[in-house]
Amino acid sequence: MNGKSVVVVGGSRGLGLGVAGAARAAGARVTVVARGISPADGVPGDATDELFAAKVLAEHRPDLLVITAGAAPEMLPLTGHTWESFSANWHSDVRIAFTWLRAALTLPLAPGSRVVVFGSAAELRGSPLSGGYAGAKATVRLIAGYAAGEARDLGITVTTVLPGITPGTGVGETAIRAYAKASKISRDEFTGRLTAAATPESTGRDILALTGTDPAYLIDADGWRPLPAA
Repeated sequence: MNGKSVVVVGGSRGLGLGVAGAARAAGARVTVVARGISPADGVPGDATDELFAAKVLAEHRPDLLVITAGAAPEMLPLTGHTWESFSANWHSDVRIAFTWLRAALTLPLAPGSRVVVFGSAAELRGSPLSGGYAGAKATVRLIAGYAAGEARDLGITVTTVLPGITPGTGVGETAIRAYAKASKISRDEFTGRLTAAATPESTGRDILALTGTDPAYLIDADGWRPLPAA
């Protein structure tokens, strides 16, 4: 990664922060995109804005584009949700993935570049307290798969990674607290059951080591592995 350009959308916290840190440690020129970041630390902006996404990619021409931005879901039973809270991740996570993938293909990025989109392992088993989160993440993977087909002729690789619940991240801690409470156990006891949980730091290193061309990978403490065929 020495001297390579890396853009991390949502790189100011959580798994995105882990990717940004690993890329810097590997010698890359890292540009973090986040809504509340200072101009000294990255590029502030709304990740759902199509003109903003196109501008960032045109200016920085990343060899690696990592899309991690999204919303922490409101954790409620179905009867506690409104449509607005239930659909929050459709309006953030899905739209962000669509926006940046479309911008990357329209520009397009240079042949040999890679785009990594963060989905979630929640899509494989559901997440009953997080409203539309699991379904939104399944749609993110579908959109990335569509983009991968178009990107192939451009020499661009598009991959989705599906992390599980990750302690120490905003989304992970939100889920841990909610499901620990629902299970009537402590946060620490619930976390102790996550035997394969990755960390932001290990996830960052694994993203840089991702060289496969499968459309999607599970990622946990043991690294990445292809998503099993349906």
